[in-house]
Amino acid sequence: MTHTPFPAATIVGYPRVGRFRELKKAQEAFWKGKITQDELRQAAADVQRTYYDRVIERGLSATDSSIPATFSYYDQVLDAVRLFTLVPKRLADAKDARGLLDLPGYFALARGTETLPPLEMTKWFDTNYHYLVPEIGPDTEITLNLEAIDEQLEVAKEHGVTVRPQLVGPLTLLLGAKAEQGSPEGFTPLDRLDDFVKAYQQVLAELAARGVQWVQLDEPGLTVDRDIPNAKIAELARKTYSALAAETNRPAILVTSPYGNLRENLPALLDTGIEALHLDLVSTLYNAEALTAFKDSGVTLVAGAINGRNIWRADLRALLHALQNINGGAVAVASSTSLQHVPHDLDLEDPADVPVDGLAFADQKVAEIVTLARGLADGESAVEAELKTADEALARFTADPRKHNAAIRERAASVKPQDFERPELKIRRDAQADLNLPKLPTTTIGSFPQTGDIRRHRAEARAGKITQQQLDEFLREEIASVIKLQEDLGLDVLVHGEAERNDMVQYFAENFDGFATTKHGWVQSYGSRCTRPSVLFGDVKRSGEGLRGEAVTVPWISYAQSLTDRPVKGMLTGPVTILAWSFVRDDQPREETANQVALALADEIADLEEAGIRIIQVDEPALRELLPLRRDEQPAYLAWSVNAFRLATSAVEDKTQVHTHLCYSEFNEIIDSINALNADVTSIEAARSHMELLADIPESYVSGLGPGVWDIHSPRVPSQAEVEELIRAAIGYGTISDLWVNPDCGLKTRDYEETKRTLKNVVAAAKKVRASL
Repeated sequence: MTHTPFPAATIVGYPRVGRFRELKKAQEAFWKGKITQDELRQAAADVQRTYYDRVIERGLSATDSSIPATFSYYDQVLDAVRLFTLVPKRLADAKDARGLLDLPGYFALARGTETLPPLEMTKWFDTNYHYLVPEIGPDTEITLNLEAIDEQLEVAKEHGVTVRPQLVGPLTLLLGAKAEQGSPEGFTPLDRLDDFVKAYQQVLAELAARGVQWVQLDEPGLTVDRDIPNAKIAELARKTYSALAAETNRPAILVTSPYGNLRENLPALLDTGIEALHLDLVSTLYNAEALTAFKDSGVTLVAGAINGRNIWRADLRALLHALQNINGGAVAVASSTSLQHVPHDLDLEDPADVPVDGLAFADQKVAEIVTLARGLADGESAVEAELKTADEALARFTADPRKHNAAIRERAASVKPQDFERPELKIRRDAQADLNLPKLPTTTIGSFPQTGDIRRHRAEARAGKITQQQLDEFLREEIASVIKLQEDLGLDVLVHGEAERNDMVQYFAENFDGFATTKHGWVQSYGSRCTRPSVLFGDVKRSGEGLRGEAVTVPWISYAQSLTDRPVKGMLTGPVTILAWSFVRDDQPREETANQVALALADEIADLEEAGIRIIQVDEPALRELLPLRRDEQPAYLAWSVNAFRLATSAVEDKTQVHTHLCYSEFNEIIDSINALNADVTSIEAARSHMELLADIPESYVSGLGPGVWDIHSPRVPSQAEVEELIRAAIGYGTISDLWVNPDCGLKTRDYEETKRTLKNVVAAAKKVRASL
């Protein structure tokens, strides 16, 4: 068994949707029946070919396996489900006549159909990416299907590129899966590890038969503390990779460990016979002993030195010196994580809009990696021109006057302990009683469908084809329509629909100092869903004169409230979510940045109250997202993140009802912190898990709770009976003092037809259950 040496420069993943979201457009056209499966495949091949061209232009080799075959039609974990045909019995109809998952069946598991619910979805470690959760039982069949891999290999071969297939590793796959419904008590997918090791051995043999030299197995699951003892996980890692490495007919194995520190799993993996091991050197610190352990192991250290999750230009000179000090520079240079978490290309942006001196997107990060690798191989003088360019750009960025505002920093530094406190819940409930809400009050999370007409009007205003006044008149008409629709449907607490907002974070970034927004900085969130994270690079306040700036949401919410006697919620995005869904400055602690954002939001809340708004929702869907993967690092994060929310919301009057919303997460891990937010009502996504999340709500939880009864990430319209069943299931947990009825999340991505049909069922179900109480 002989293999080519591991390349000196590589990445461990790349954005997959295309520089101009070509894959997204093709996916959605296919789902609507506007293009054929062959046309979708052609669009996918075009995206892959462009990717190969871009990274080769920036210095990666087409022939040494430095380029991973990182493409996915939807999600890398769902790709593993397709690879092994891991279809739970309840979704067996997704299989084709061969008993495999073809592309339509693959999409059925991701999105659901009229008859099949989708797989559950949750966050990928501490990122804003979502993955599909496999369901594996003791008798789940494993049937290999390499069609998707073969498709990528064929595209690469035709394009003259030698690629490295990229797969989710067996331990991460099983640790991230859930037990199939009906599994025996105590069963976990990890119990099937031996079966999956054999399956991965088969995959390796198949790849070797196809001439593959290197394979990449991603194991971020080994950087997380779990209920399973760490020593047991380390032993399973040793056992798994010893078995895979012992195979004689296989490619060389690169194991990656993005997002955190391997800790006890590092020596275990070095002792297995794998050829290369990637470490994330950005998100965590490895001590000298851990790094020098590579010297005698025969394993290539792949140093994840370039940040794969943020967009700041690297200090190349300092990084080169640091890498030269690791085992005498005998390392390969890589990204810390897949570059799927950053946009494609900074060259697409206008320097007038974003501070380009301080930034690097995926393509620029590839060039940084190649520069570092060349500097290690040929010496610092060989890359002096590139180092000097980086030095000068960073100096300009550091001196940018838009980054610094002494008054903002002074205000944040003067915050006192009482600024984080509200009176006890009973006092607030008494003050809010005159809202006269029924039992099981119905509401939505905030946004209503963003129609083509809405997007067209906003685009025409940006292009100067219509005036701002014309846009505002259109938006007021849209708000009036949304208010009337909600009144007709019978909802109890209304929203204005957010027609003026293109994104729940970008909207505030456009109205806050200290932020920049991109035109083409798209990043995949899940499937075809993409977002444009804002760039938080300076001190933050609301834009406008003075330290408090000018109101952002008040005109729209006030107008909506003027149209109805029912309460309309003020809708804000919370400080932690604004940070989580932005690219955040790294020149100061995040706690300081979060408090600046919180104070800007507190100013907005005060103006909403002054305008007579009695219910204000401050969304924190990303609260769990930033939670460190290791338990000993979590308390510090939870302390400052909870305090940021409380700083934003604690100055309100007792009669003002504060809501918050949280997205797909393992809520049980942070339930005490959710309680500590001290919100009056918390809504969570619970429909796709069939209310199982509520089992983790302790009796000590006394605030209102709105578990979602409509999975808005699927195009299905749940029936009234389904919604009723979910409401009764929520009541059945018996730990909730005030239960609300709402969708899982905002309705931005849904269309009006399914929105009307589903909300009608939601209101009817709530009324029926309410009458039976």
